[in-house]
Amino acid sequence: MEIAEHLHVLDREGRLLAASAEETGPDAKVAACPGWQVRDLLRHTGMVHRWATAFVAEGHTSYHPDGGLPDLDGAALLAWFREGHRLLVDSLGSAPGDLRCWTFLPAPSPLAFWARRQAHETAVHRYDAQSARDAAPDPVEGDVAVDGIDELLTGFHAREKSRVRTPKPRVLRVHTTDTDAAWTVRLSHEAPAAERAGRSDEPDADCELSGPAGELYLSLWNRLPFPEVTGDAALATLWREKSQITWG
Repeated sequence: MEIAEHLHVLDREGRLLAASAEETGPDAKVAACPGWQVRDLLRHTGMVHRWATAFVAEGHTSYHPDGGLPDLDGAALLAWFREGHRLLVDSLGSAPGDLRCWTFLPAPSPLAFWARRQAHETAVHRYDAQSARDAAPDPVEGDVAVDGIDELLTGFHAREKSRVRTPKPRVLRVHTTDTDAAWTVRLSHEAPAAERAGRSDEPDADCELSGPAGELYLSLWNRLPFPEVTGDAALATLWREKSQITWG
């Protein structure tokens, strides 16, 4: 996906998140995030949006702390979220292509990094917000999901912070059944090594996680059960127990 596509996703998903929060109210329980209410989701996501905006708009070239969670609720909290989301979209949209600032995952450029990261941050939390309503959450589009799976596997879990490790080498395959996207994830006592690959020319995997891209995306972010697990289910359990990405 290109920067403009990520910005479109960020804009749309943030608007949907806010609309869902307005519909359910701040007290509603977020089914996808046990222990959270909608107000917690708005505070967290709004804080992340402002944190990201600071790097883009102010050009911080080293880590800069976030501003903390706001002491707001109800209509004021919702307005604060919408304001911060709009500021992020506008800041990314007006940033120069040669923007220089701090990032934490590999990307073609800092601008590409922040556009992609915030698109997926917001897409996942839009799903969370919609899980608080009576109707089923909207699905994640296939191309967005494939891009997000790639970011998660080749970006987040390539870092030393990843706890998805095995005592001896194992191979985990992730395969979307509605697209031709697949990844081979080599597990060991070191950080996972993932790469995009076709299925036909890959070695046998110890476990394969497969399903429609949108469902698999949410499953890998621990929002849904895995659609299908083939082979050693212990590796799927390992992912469930060790793959959480925490803030801070």
